[in-house]
Amino acid sequence: MQSAVRMTGIVKRFPGVVANDGVELDVRPGEVHALLGENGAGKSTLSNILTGLYRPDEGKVEVNGQVVNFASPKDALHAGIGMVHQHFRLVETFTVAENVVLGEDDAPFLMNQQAVAARVKEISDRYGLAVDPSARIWQLSVGEQQRVEIIKTLYRGARILILDEPTAVLTPNEADVLFATLRAMVAEGRTVIFISHKLDEVMKVSDRVTVLRGGRTVGTVDTANTSTRELASLMVGRSVEFSRVTRVNRADNSTTVLELTDVTANDDRGRVAVQSVSLTVGRGEIVGVAGVAGNGQRELAEVIAGMRGCSSGTISVAGRTVQSGRARVAIDSGVAHIPEDRLHTGLASSHSVEDNMALKNYRSREMSPFRMLRRKAIREQATGLVDRYDVKTPNTSTPVRLLSGGNVQKVLLAREFSAMPKVLVAASPTRGLDVGAIETVRDRLVEAAEGGVGILLISEDLDEIMSLADRILVIYEGRIVDDLSAVGADRQRIGLTMGGVAQETVR
Repeated sequence: MQSAVRMTGIVKRFPGVVANDGVELDVRPGEVHALLGENGAGKSTLSNILTGLYRPDEGKVEVNGQVVNFASPKDALHAGIGMVHQHFRLVETFTVAENVVLGEDDAPFLMNQQAVAARVKEISDRYGLAVDPSARIWQLSVGEQQRVEIIKTLYRGARILILDEPTAVLTPNEADVLFATLRAMVAEGRTVIFISHKLDEVMKVSDRVTVLRGGRTVGTVDTANTSTRELASLMVGRSVEFSRVTRVNRADNSTTVLELTDVTANDDRGRVAVQSVSLTVGRGEIVGVAGVAGNGQRELAEVIAGMRGCSSGTISVAGRTVQSGRARVAIDSGVAHIPEDRLHTGLASSHSVEDNMALKNYRSREMSPFRMLRRKAIREQATGLVDRYDVKTPNTSTPVRLLSGGNVQKVLLAREFSAMPKVLVAASPTRGLDVGAIETVRDRLVEAAEGGVGILLISEDLDEIMSLADRILVIYEGRIVDDLSAVGADRQRIGLTMGGVAQETVR
């Protein structure tokens, strides 16, 4: 059978790094082919080569049996290859139809709105991608915006679609709808390359899986003949356990370490983002907050961490009311924070590992007696934390932006945990990490909970919440709309509630 895509002996070098080292990829027509690998395994580089963003240093790329040499993404699109990126590339003030035709070579000076809208509707109906062609992008949900990106590639005639982490911003129910759409596409002979770190999804939607490790192809397997455990082992080179975490010391709900009472807060545009939220976290308890991105999670985390003031309500840590909007007060009260944007909010990306690890205690007498920084003490602290948290870095003076995603997160965890907090607010702590790094981060969270830290785990990954949390809160449009025990929790109920369906309807 002639391959839809065949990449042979692909080598791509960057200064000091071989990102792809003889990679082999063979994708058949009419299949969903998953591409798996740890951070730094070479997945992004390979997809960038296939879409014309990079040119390989060695190797050959064939599309439908023809050798190709793409000089730009436009060349790849002309060859029938389109990519839906994890971060959407849409103009928010434009309509769906305007975004679909934006950048077309032969687009007329004046767009035929009706013709484009009719074509968009035809594609929408054909593949179950419901979206209003006249709607502005800012009016759409994240799931609808993703549909626009897919429609855009189909409108331009793509026969081979690459989807990069396509379910990262979707509810489980929306993800199921997407999978049905992908199946409809391959049924017509289109080919889908599905990049994801969620192994359960790969097992559900793909026909075959190619695994990369260290820039090389480990192997390609039929999905029907493998398992999540085998795929994880191929990715990291060792066995990985996937089960609900069992803890030695369970939560002490009799001791409340974090309490929010009727907290309301605005977003950056002055709109209400958190609405009358009341919640508690007990000593050693992991409380998961499940919700689709954009429902007030970021603002909720920032309010607790003192990065954002609340317009009403109170926050208490270990029984003491904490002044809102004052990060230093929150830190001194025992609040630690792992923000979702680890490189820009959590860390100073251009500063060294040792500087970042000292950001919370550089004012201490040990670090800066007489207000003069003691470089030796800062370096010794960082060296100890690097060893304890197994941070892979050339040395402690290396800028954190040069580390892999997993090691960046380890630096952040090391700093926050070393402050001996009472409360930890962890927002999407494993987003974008590979399976090995995810396992490490989750182990650290469990270790902290067993040490008595109350953890508020905010995540869009329902699997993560259900495997770690003692209790699950569902947030929708800034409100807590459900509160249930994680043990025996109904996944479908949570997924529907995340999407705004009333509890009474799903029970």
